[in-house]
Amino acid sequence: MTDLALAAEFPAATREAWRAAAEKALKGRDFDKTLLGKTYDGIRIDPLYARTDGGVAGRAAVPWRIVARVDHPEVETANELILEDLTGGADALTIVCAGSASARGFGLVATTPEVLDRALRGVMLDLVAIRLDPAPDADAAVDALVALARGRGHDLAALDLDLGLDPIGAAARAGKMPPWEEALATRLAALAERGFAGRLARADGRPYHEAGATEAQELAAVLATGVAYLRALEAGGHDTAKAREALSFLLVADADEFLTVAKMRAFRRLWARVEEACGFEPAHAHLSAETAWRMTTRRDPWVNLLRTTLACFSAGIGGTDSISALPFTAALGLPDAFARRLARNTQLILLEESNLARVADPVAGSGAFEALTEELTTKAWALFQEIEKEGGIVASLGSGALGRRIAEVRARRETASALRRDPITGTSEFPDLREAPVAVLMESAAEAPPPADLTEFEPLPSRRTGEAFEKLRDLSDERLRETGRRPQVFMANLGTPAAFTTRTTFARNAFEAVGIEALTNDGFASLDALTEAFKASGASLACLCSSDEIYAGEAERSAAALRKAGAETVFLAGRPGEREAALRAAGVTGFVAAGSNLPEVLDSLVRSEIR
Repeated sequence: MTDLALAAEFPAATREAWRAAAEKALKGRDFDKTLLGKTYDGIRIDPLYARTDGGVAGRAAVPWRIVARVDHPEVETANELILEDLTGGADALTIVCAGSASARGFGLVATTPEVLDRALRGVMLDLVAIRLDPAPDADAAVDALVALARGRGHDLAALDLDLGLDPIGAAARAGKMPPWEEALATRLAALAERGFAGRLARADGRPYHEAGATEAQELAAVLATGVAYLRALEAGGHDTAKAREALSFLLVADADEFLTVAKMRAFRRLWARVEEACGFEPAHAHLSAETAWRMTTRRDPWVNLLRTTLACFSAGIGGTDSISALPFTAALGLPDAFARRLARNTQLILLEESNLARVADPVAGSGAFEALTEELTTKAWALFQEIEKEGGIVASLGSGALGRRIAEVRARRETASALRRDPITGTSEFPDLREAPVAVLMESAAEAPPPADLTEFEPLPSRRTGEAFEKLRDLSDERLRETGRRPQVFMANLGTPAAFTTRTTFARNAFEAVGIEALTNDGFASLDALTEAFKASGASLACLCSSDEIYAGEAERSAAALRKAGAETVFLAGRPGEREAALRAAGVTGFVAAGSNLPEVLDSLVRSEIR
């Protein structure tokens, strides 16, 4: 068969030609404002990247481990769930201890080998990886796991154990830093005497990510934590080259594919640089990923499956050694067997059907991924150096410096969410007020922050992005339970469907995102018909929806008529422009438009409707 060089028949593609075609398609819109993006770290995202050579290999072409959570407080039930997980394809377990931040009010009281033996009955410890998510007082859980392994006759050195001690991360959440350095070194020495050769301490990115940190801030905090643990072990008499083998790392994977992949790859570069600075040949660092608590939602939780799939995909091709996918109902309570099955099957499909693990570093050479990896590495290293200049991660947390930097980003994230610049499908966009409840084994309870009188510095909070909207939806649900009716808004559609549909759809999404049910219609033949329909609806709130052209002739008299008909509040969908004073004089009390801070604009309205 003759090869046809079809590409030779066309002129070579150039960036200049693409730019010209793109600007033509934009029809006068600003190129930079329309097509360029920027991360919360200030990293520029271009619309087009050229292919590059080389790359950084993360994980070899082998499957990552699929991690299942041991988090049910009842031992026998926990055992049933994890046996089902292992039978269904998981090959690693995280023992989530009661009192740990990741337990979310649940967790196993894993303080004795007897409890662990019952929970892990039927589990062959030499065939699965075991990770602890211990409570701040981790000694009992560590001793129990080691005693169980030795009691079953296992050589500790032959087991894949990650004891997960992270005193710095626990202190960051609690706002108090008790002494830990000597205890960490002593603990490693005592375990080594019993044959332990696994990973003792974990530099965990979850406390920082859940507090709102950027990708570079999370990387810098994890890097600084790892360095702090190395220093503590060295000061305690351990050989530094050997001590690094006692460390593991955990980063958070979210639904931003490009940044998650780049973050995982950047970590490999960053830790290799630390090892080189210590005079070592870089070795493989054990990197785990967990899907983001911050991105999970209580509303329309099925969308969490899409977010989790993206996160697992990104962490997998980014080079992680294991992935823990939070079940899609995690924000609602303790997930049942169905939710757990979907969490592990998501990864099984990526591994066994999509064959993601058959290629080492599959994004190597991609201009976009290589550029993001490089820029994220540079940014994270600079932030790591800043933490080191402040005296290290312990001093930076204690002074509040790191917490303040993360708080500034958290505020920007919350604003972007409220303005729907960072939309949350199913929560702030396309909400479903009629969604059916989703089953969980136990419902979650609100978690109280640490008592202020017990803190030494401002603790890092654990926040989910959709919480502001969810709180208002909860109030709406409360009203529905008590009265059989939600707060409602009458959509006062003016003109033809072609004129009002766009803004009606926008306004309906906006109101229902905070729990106000939109009563829509096909428009009205006259102003009298509009006011009669409003009276019949029983609503006390109305929203005018139409085009700017129709607003110019009808908005003011329609607002006045609605107020006369009994509307306590009248909104207008869109921006008022120069006519705001006239509209307000006619009875319009507020505006809902792109860029409106919905929780702020509608919070008092929802609460007044509840009363």
